[in-house]
Amino acid sequence: MKISQYLIALGLAFGSLTYANATTRDTTFHSGGNPIIRHKYTADPAAMVYKDKVYLYTGHDEAAPGHNGYTMHDWTCFTTTDMVNWTEHPSPMNVKEFKWAKDDAWASQVIERNGKFYWYVAVEHGTIHGKAIGVAVSDSPLGPFKDARGSALVTNDMTKAVKHSWDDIDPTVIIGKDGQAYLFWGNGICYYAKLKSNMTELDGEIKTITLPHYTEAPWIHERNGWYYLSYAYEFPEKIAYAMSRNINGPWEYKGIINEIAGNSNTNHQAIIEFKGKWYFIYHNGALVPDAGSFHRSVCIDYLYYNKDGSIKRVVMTSEGVKPAK
Repeated sequence: MKISQYLIALGLAFGSLTYANATTRDTTFHSGGNPIIRHKYTADPAAMVYKDKVYLYTGHDEAAPGHNGYTMHDWTCFTTTDMVNWTEHPSPMNVKEFKWAKDDAWASQVIERNGKFYWYVAVEHGTIHGKAIGVAVSDSPLGPFKDARGSALVTNDMTKAVKHSWDDIDPTVIIGKDGQAYLFWGNGICYYAKLKSNMTELDGEIKTITLPHYTEAPWIHERNGWYYLSYAYEFPEKIAYAMSRNINGPWEYKGIINEIAGNSNTNHQAIIEFKGKWYFIYHNGALVPDAGSFHRSVCIDYLYYNKDGSIKRVVMTSEGVKPAK
């Protein structure tokens, strides 16, 4: 192992001791390529552009070295104005904020509406078997966030399309041009439903979308009249996508966006436009040689479109992106 890799591994091994004080205040750093965050493990990125700044929310892998399982108790928040110089803010929320939840601060997304910020998260329910989706709210994108309902928005007994108990994960939200908000989520099948204007209740039935080799991690974005629904494909996971002129479909499968990310069976993407460029944000297990699927790290590369609106394959790099101007 190279000395630099050894030092990173050593720092992460003792992170719970050495980094505890730093997370109580804002801390700035330069990314210097991929992975962009090197002092802790981060996963399941979701990004929001708000007032000329990118807000990056991630899960936080805390599994002990050699442990084969996800240990995740809180979410993290980073901001940037140029995609390379970052500020880490104190954790905006812990899974304990949801009194009805048992544990597992899994994939999530924050979206703004009418000056409030809504954070949709996947957690393990405390009394209803299986995963569930909660929603928290704040007046600031940096938090603190509070449980907006006092109960889960989606529970496993509300969805019957697949038989396993972890199908209600990976929430993503989009607000259409007509102002209607939609929640997409799911493992094994892609679910979606309308949200009421209060952003904390479903509005109508839960529907499903059939996509080739769909595993999990839906992300939906819009560009030039096209809706793009990207998702984790097969397992180990690639990222694929479909396109539609209507948020309710039909969806046309278009192909693979990127291949399996290094040293991680899972992947989870966010796609955003910022200062005239498009970015593909994802995670891999490449921070140290033995990081693997339970010690993941967020990366950023450019995303490009073809003239017909389809997406070119993303090239995953160690260099990452240049400063946005």
